[in-house]
Amino acid sequence: MPASALPATRVVIVTLDNHLKGAVERASARLADENIEIVLHAASDWDRVPGSLERTEQDIAQADIVIATMLFLDDHVRAIMPALEARREDCDAMLGLMSAGEVVKLTRMGGYRMDAPAKGPLALLKKLRGSEKPGASSGAGQMKMLRRLPKILKFIPGTAQDVRAYFLTLQYWLAGSDDNVVAMVRALIDRYAAGEREARRGATHADAPQEYPEVGVYHPRTDQLISESARLLPRLKGAHGRVGLLMLRSYLLGRDTAHYDGVIAAMEAAGLEVVPAFASGLDARPAIEKFFVKDGKPTVDAIVNLTGFSLVGGPAYNDTEAAVETLSGLDLPYIAAHPIEFQSLESWAEGRLGLLPLETTMMVAIPELDGAIAPSLFGGRSDDAEGPVRAMRGHPERAAALAAKTAKLVTLRKSARASRKLAIVIFNFPPNSGATGTAAHLAVFESLHATLVRLDAEGYAVDVPESIDALRDAVLHGNADMFCADANVAARIPADEHVRAEPYLKEIEAQWGPAPGKQQADGSAIHIYGIELGNVFVGVQPAFGYEGDPMRLLFEGGFAPTHAFSAFYRWIRRDFGADAVLHFGTHGALEFMPGKQSGLSGDCWPERLLGELPNFNLYAANNPSEGILAKRRASATLVSYLTPPLAEAGLYKGFADLKALTERWRGSTDAEERTSVEAMIADACDTLEIFMGDIEDLSGRLYELERTLIPHGLHVFGTNPEGEERETLLDAIECADADADRDAFEDKLDANDEMSALIHALDGGYVLPSPGGDLLRNPDVLPTGRNIHGFDPFRIPSSFAVAEGARQAEQLLARHHASNDKAPESIAMVLWGTDNLKSEGTQLAQAMALIGARPRLDSYGRLSGAELIPLDELGRARIDVVATLSGIFRDLLPLQTRMLAEAAWLATIADEPVEKNFVRKHSLAFAEAHGCDLETASLRVFSNAEGAYGANVNQLIDGGVWTDPDELANAFETHKGYAYGPKGAPVQRRELFASALASVDFTYQNLESVEVGITDLDQYVDGLGGMNRAIARAKGGEEAPVYILDATHGAAKVRTLGEQIDLETRTRTLNPKWYEGMLKHGFEGVRHVENHVTNTLGWSATTGDVKPWVYQQISETFVLDLAMRARLSALNPKSSARVANRLLEACERKLWEPDDDTLAALRAASDDLEDRLEGVVAAE
Repeated sequence: MPASALPATRVVIVTLDNHLKGAVERASARLADENIEIVLHAASDWDRVPGSLERTEQDIAQADIVIATMLFLDDHVRAIMPALEARREDCDAMLGLMSAGEVVKLTRMGGYRMDAPAKGPLALLKKLRGSEKPGASSGAGQMKMLRRLPKILKFIPGTAQDVRAYFLTLQYWLAGSDDNVVAMVRALIDRYAAGEREARRGATHADAPQEYPEVGVYHPRTDQLISESARLLPRLKGAHGRVGLLMLRSYLLGRDTAHYDGVIAAMEAAGLEVVPAFASGLDARPAIEKFFVKDGKPTVDAIVNLTGFSLVGGPAYNDTEAAVETLSGLDLPYIAAHPIEFQSLESWAEGRLGLLPLETTMMVAIPELDGAIAPSLFGGRSDDAEGPVRAMRGHPERAAALAAKTAKLVTLRKSARASRKLAIVIFNFPPNSGATGTAAHLAVFESLHATLVRLDAEGYAVDVPESIDALRDAVLHGNADMFCADANVAARIPADEHVRAEPYLKEIEAQWGPAPGKQQADGSAIHIYGIELGNVFVGVQPAFGYEGDPMRLLFEGGFAPTHAFSAFYRWIRRDFGADAVLHFGTHGALEFMPGKQSGLSGDCWPERLLGELPNFNLYAANNPSEGILAKRRASATLVSYLTPPLAEAGLYKGFADLKALTERWRGSTDAEERTSVEAMIADACDTLEIFMGDIEDLSGRLYELERTLIPHGLHVFGTNPEGEERETLLDAIECADADADRDAFEDKLDANDEMSALIHALDGGYVLPSPGGDLLRNPDVLPTGRNIHGFDPFRIPSSFAVAEGARQAEQLLARHHASNDKAPESIAMVLWGTDNLKSEGTQLAQAMALIGARPRLDSYGRLSGAELIPLDELGRARIDVVATLSGIFRDLLPLQTRMLAEAAWLATIADEPVEKNFVRKHSLAFAEAHGCDLETASLRVFSNAEGAYGANVNQLIDGGVWTDPDELANAFETHKGYAYGPKGAPVQRRELFASALASVDFTYQNLESVEVGITDLDQYVDGLGGMNRAIARAKGGEEAPVYILDATHGAAKVRTLGEQIDLETRTRTLNPKWYEGMLKHGFEGVRHVENHVTNTLGWSATTGDVKPWVYQQISETFVLDLAMRARLSALNPKSSARVANRLLEACERKLWEPDDDTLAALRAASDDLEDRLEGVVAAE
């Protein structure tokens, strides 16, 4: 019987993406004459293409043979499982390949069922699982086993033949050429055709799997295309570097290679010879070993991974330890680039988000664990493709940008240090306020001078100023007076030159007016601040530009940097001719410039500004979230530095005397003496403005003050704690972890060498990856000098965080209950990306626990969503949680954002009494009040619009331009009023946000870092303070309690906001140990004192929780004391004047009402400071 007369047979393949679509379509065309049809459906289309999931379900329902492969994402599995289960018993055969366990168990081939107990031949499947020991699994070894098994099983009768067919199918699919797809389908039909198709059995011959090189090279300009020998590859005459490219073999065998071809062409056009290599499976090490290494030494100058996955492992798993071992041995720049399969190139280009959350997680976050840098998109599929096959395409502009960045890194690596030109960028925010050269936790000028000294010693051509003071003076002053500038002017760019050179002039002028603009310009030219020191330029990054107009909405789609900002980076690239740029500390403005959140395009400002220039960034080890932003948006290779040394706050002035009195009282047995001492204690408490209460309790509070850990000064890059500072740190680590190995930690400290790590990074070496976090919580951040990354986003929150978060949530409720009889129905909280990355998601777990939900994990143990805890197990009512997310949390933790939103939705639709489910109670009320559906009414997760950051409340306060507290509330609601649901894009829902806030019983935020308190950072005022102001307005002026959950050291503690402000004021701002530790760093230390005063005013403005004594004692300590005032002014005249002005502003706004004498003294002191600032100082 001719094949065309045989019964029609339909084979449906359901897989992750479309990268074998072409091979399947061509195979289907070849088999059409045999009355066989093959259809492939990609799960990646289900969210993107309307109706695609329904068409998949329909085709499965009519399929004779179903192959489900690479279905491991929980959303995909949950979506398609019902259709697969419904068809399983009615089709001829169903195969689950390389998928989640529940999909694989649906395999039914003749008498063989994968859900039956594993025995006999089935146990051989375990051979393909590999070792669970990190680094032990070999992709090549597993493929070798896969080829051997069918030969072993060939002569074993019974179900062993079905197992053999299963392994053969895997072989066909993993070598998915057109021929192998044809043979795979024919083999399955020949063995399993049933019912009216049974006549096909034995009549549909299939060839054995065609074998292709397991490890090989590819080049589009060769006749053979792929080969096991690098001799196939064309040589590039005049190449100035050689780059190893890693590719997926499946694209090559499926003849879907245009995206790879585009990169190869771009690299060669950039003067780079390429070695495009592949290995079967998802372990690239065999390709590296064969083609990138000879005699133990690398034969390439950089590696660019084009697979979109980690070096060892794919989308379902990764082996970081094995990857790091390989990459550190090579010591080459390792770039991760990615094609997109889950959206079209057009969708990516048009959207503000950039990469989808899943793409960011799999193709950016996971490779970062390997130490990958410069994440770059280079291709994908297009919506306007003709025909059924949407073939891959290169993106010429992005491929060229990738090639240019790679070429610059290769040039850097090959250059001699003596000829290498380096731009070092320090920060200046806010401008003209004594903030030039400040960074989080870092003594910038001391660190900068030490770096210049080391660069000189290492062979760089650098003119090192003779001292730290000389360096500071050269940068901050120099010729500044000559140009009426805020710092030394290294260069002037005439306006007409800027107009000719600036490619994005129209966009900048639309925002800032005609060139040269008003920022950092003199009317005819733009100023470049900084100083050239031989081949090293120390530059001052221009400010954002909005400081004079803080009502401006930040980072909207139309926002552009100032003329000065764009000219600064253009001058570094073109005029100075830098080979690399080093951003000095945490953090600047570059990574926050407008553009996509990840997967940037050439239209995104960080790309425009930096271009192909290699970017290195010193970053505080305790700030992985903002560091990751710099990695993803500014292609930064991070070099971490230690946070400041720690010290116990101790007791000072009257507190030491008060402690002595309490100890005397406790030790006395004489009633009369105790009465007398008690009176003395009461007087001392009045003087110190501290609540007395029970004396035993007072002793405990004094002990807490004394033992509180505080940062002692700033970190000097390249130094390690010594002496008392070292011992205090070691003691604190032992206190935080009773099992800590002190000796091992001392060894780590001794081996810590940040400066050598920086020199190695600037030489173009591989910078080892490292987790970011707090030293006390995670000693593995040592050694510093490494490329920090976050926690695996699929594992947040961790099991530890879930348990700890639930415990802390109950602790929070207990504290509130202690002063409030009524249990809360609704709580508002602020979630930061940094805190959740450092704590493995503990704060996120708190929110879930309050709702009465927990993470839902897939069969791989990865986060896939939320599920409710039954009320009986929960033991209390579900509490409504309104979560406001920082923009960085939103960027870095999209899966967790969705999980929170899903938890609120599940609680909303739960069939539970409303008195036991306040989420449902409020959602029903919101739906009625706003006339919306229940899904909209369930929205509880709010943040900025995509690509925007902050609530702008802190900028209003810093600029002093607000007149009414409602303006602060309005700013918060405007910026944070975008609702994020379980799916889809965020939507502006300000009215719903206000309704949710009106129902809030209290608010809180966690405190996670010893180094950072709520008076150190204005972001706490911006988020928590702004939210409190919005709640008060929504509740008609009624204030809700505000709590701080302090988990910085030891057991977590819950304090009211007022208590936390009191504690930090006493242990930091007013504590001589703290401010002397800061002031020993001079200029920068005064700036930190000013920050505390500004943030204190911010808390008054947003919460009213600052007591009068705080302002009084700050005034007496820093302004009214003549010697201190003169000292601060000499160190930093601008910041010292701002301290006095902040205190006067508090008076003018009625946030503090001192007596007339104090107010008069403050005004006189302020005048004195202004005179000192202007250089007019009265004779003393």
